[in-house]
Amino acid sequence: MSFTLAIVGRPNVGKSTLFNRLVGKRLALVDDQPGVTRDLREGAARLGDLRFTVIDTAGLEDATDESLPGRMRKMTERAVDMADVCLFVIDARTGVTPTDEMFAEILRKRSDHIILAANKAEGQAADAGVLEAYALGLGEPIRLSAEHGEGMPELYSALQPLADEYDKRAEAAAPEIEVDVGDEEEGGARAITAAKPLQIAVVGRPNAGKSTLINRILGEDRLLTGPEAGITRDAISVQTDWDGTPMRIFDTAGMRKKAKVQEKLEKLSVSDGLRAVKFAEVVVVLLDAAIPFESQDLRIADLAEREGRAVVIAVNKWDAEEHRQEKLRELKEAFERLLPQLRGAPLVTVSARTGRGLDRLHAAILKAHDVWNRRVTTAQLNRWLAGMIEQHPPPAPQGRRIKLRYMTQAKTRPPGFVVMCSHPDKMPDSYRRYLVNGLREDFDMPGTPIRLTLRGQGDRNPYKGRTEKNAGALRKHLGKGRR
Repeated sequence: MSFTLAIVGRPNVGKSTLFNRLVGKRLALVDDQPGVTRDLREGAARLGDLRFTVIDTAGLEDATDESLPGRMRKMTERAVDMADVCLFVIDARTGVTPTDEMFAEILRKRSDHIILAANKAEGQAADAGVLEAYALGLGEPIRLSAEHGEGMPELYSALQPLADEYDKRAEAAAPEIEVDVGDEEEGGARAITAAKPLQIAVVGRPNAGKSTLINRILGEDRLLTGPEAGITRDAISVQTDWDGTPMRIFDTAGMRKKAKVQEKLEKLSVSDGLRAVKFAEVVVVLLDAAIPFESQDLRIADLAEREGRAVVIAVNKWDAEEHRQEKLRELKEAFERLLPQLRGAPLVTVSARTGRGLDRLHAAILKAHDVWNRRVTTAQLNRWLAGMIEQHPPPAPQGRRIKLRYMTQAKTRPPGFVVMCSHPDKMPDSYRRYLVNGLREDFDMPGTPIRLTLRGQGDRNPYKGRTEKNAGALRKHLGKGRR
């Protein structure tokens, strides 16, 4: 998903119908009665070859108090602030109203990219309303009929240049991963500069304190905090210099769904964590000390490992913990048991509210980044491999021992190793784990994902890959030659 589009406008202008049209499903309730949509709704939209996230919002009303319309308006305004593009929809049959004019002025101040759409524009009855829309000062309106699918090519034309812009921006922000390395070069982490800052994602369940932690690192209340109603938003980034280290920090903090919608909340939390992880070099999985290692936390940590990112586990709200030593032992035991694939990853206790433990978190992030970039020479690896084989020889499936002949490091970020051997397909997972755990311990690579690939030395069997029929014909042909 390259960008996020928020559909905004007065009640009953056809926002939910357009949302359903873009996602290709009837996800949002649609009715002639105004005010049906109250919460934000997110969906994966498809328009031609464009793929983006679309948000259906509550109708904008002239209310700023704590009444239901006022709270709905605040939620919509927050969606406008966090979306990349706003599609401002008016009713072409009704024409421009004073409320439309007021909200056009608000959008001009709050959004960088606004597309004006006149919906319900089928037929001549809508012509006057489309002409009136020019007076809003938001450019040429797109004539749409969300109900009948008219105007979609024009909407595509308006979105395509914006999509290209956001694709380039995302490509520039994406971290360099799977870096090829030479045979004998040694090297550590790349230089961290203001132009190429260290990219950190803070992920975890809603209300674990992610935004509060980032605000504490920044030294200002840049991000909204608190359990607000809504859905988890796309990752947003802030750049800072944290104790002399230039960093770009991605926050997955978003608007909170009602606590009773646990399953939906879990899915949104994990999907938003995925978006942040893709932009990160180091992923900080933030846990709540009161309820650590719930299923969402485990999924996000496992996701970071599968994506090949360095991982740091941070336990927040430690200032509220009474029996700290006992709790810390329980956490470490649970971590080793529930996330064996991240054995040795740093586990740091912090308090986002007071700032305690942030120095340890900073040091753990730098160490994890350094390990993620770790490079071992081929000579070192082959001496190590000989020792590992001597200590514990590989198995002999069906009486034929697997021979490990040669080992080299092919990549960093994360470290990736290749072992040339006989019968790689018969190597049991237990021996792979033996080698990976040995690499972690002997070359000081705790916690980082390690990729180990086994490759065969080639097979000279002329029948390999042929069907039995072809193999039989070849044997018959060879037999004639011998006679």
